[in-house]
Amino acid sequence: MSIAGLRRATGESIRKSVSGLPREFWWLWTSTLVNRLGAFVATFMALYLTLERGYSASYAGLVASLHGLGGVISSVGAGVLTDRLGRRPTLLIAQLSTAASVALLGFMHDPAAIAAVAFLVGMTSNASRPAVQAMMADIVKPEDRVRAFSLNYWAINMGFAISSVAAGFIAEFSYLAGFLGEAAMTLACAVVIFLKLPESRPELAEADGKSGPETGMRTVLRDGRFMSVVVLSFIVALIFQQGFVGLPVAMGTDGFSSSDFGMIIAFNGVLIVALQIPVTRFIEHRDTRGLLILSSALAGYGFGLTAFAGSLAVYALAVSVWTMAEIINAPTQTSLVVRLSPVHGRGRYQGMYTMSWSVAGLIAPLMSGFLIDQYGADWLWAACAVLGTVAAGGYWLLMRRLGSGSGDCEGPLTENPAANPVAEHEAPVAERVVPSEAPEPL
Repeated sequence: MSIAGLRRATGESIRKSVSGLPREFWWLWTSTLVNRLGAFVATFMALYLTLERGYSASYAGLVASLHGLGGVISSVGAGVLTDRLGRRPTLLIAQLSTAASVALLGFMHDPAAIAAVAFLVGMTSNASRPAVQAMMADIVKPEDRVRAFSLNYWAINMGFAISSVAAGFIAEFSYLAGFLGEAAMTLACAVVIFLKLPESRPELAEADGKSGPETGMRTVLRDGRFMSVVVLSFIVALIFQQGFVGLPVAMGTDGFSSSDFGMIIAFNGVLIVALQIPVTRFIEHRDTRGLLILSSALAGYGFGLTAFAGSLAVYALAVSVWTMAEIINAPTQTSLVVRLSPVHGRGRYQGMYTMSWSVAGLIAPLMSGFLIDQYGADWLWAACAVLGTVAAGGYWLLMRRLGSGSGDCEGPLTENPAANPVAEHEAPVAERVVPSEAPEPL
């Protein structure tokens, strides 16, 4: 194929990937991109505390843990607010409070104050995720959701890649400028939401016009199928987290420099930016079951391949394998959560799903540190391969049940509406997910 033909094919693929999505989605997508373009705290907090403030690595680790703990706590709370107050108010509260807390953190000097505000930043910055995902599910047609979640994930990674480079230059000039810059970008995100995004929460009414019950957290916890997905998501998240906690330690132990790790982890971002859209075009109407099994296995064995890495080329090969798993898993998993969520409980369901990743972010460093210190890095990578196998087997069993035609879910659970038609606001969505009894909402 000629260069001109390749350009036409690429352009056509991009047009098909972005066409047909509502205008509200693109404003939400823009707010996500703006938010990630301003990311500074998560990237340079450890360097700020150790180099700029002179604190120990242990203290920096404590602050990072408190930041993560804040995210764990806010996941469920933000999910409840998303369903009760609405998507738009929750987003505005989260973004405005994030802007204020990030700016405040830049002026903190006392160790206890820094730790407390970092915890607050973790809570506020994570609070927008259930609302974003619930709003996206509200405004995008079921058959387009995998594509929409994929484009949103692409924006997250594109913004983070750009902000990481920019933050490096800003940090050389002034760490405070970085904190204030992130606060300003987060505030800009809130302005976009306020001006351009209407509320999308469906009215609490059944098809006959009568008021319907609100889904409570007890309903979520008693939904065995969904909680099985949460557990499997947690296992997969434990694996992916090793790219940022286990991989740098293992590479350092093998004699590689921090710049070597930076180059390898940057390769992950480059692959996501380059491949997310074309891969999504390939997978968006394929069977959810196969995609989740495949992505779980690729994640486990991709990290398992790291045990054989003795050069940057082999590390890059391992990264390419688990990055492909990440590209497939992220939109497919999020879309599955939406499919298993009742319309009026999307915020709570998304909050519980988000919490699985937040908890994995807390446990993954402990897991990698223990295994590397006690047994060596090869045991960590072997554990990742085992976890990937367990997750793949778990998805096979779960999706086999969901697709068994037993009444829980009719037909194979795919995002193709022709294979499994789902009306957006019809009662059968809730009937397949919510138990017959209606517990009091939280």
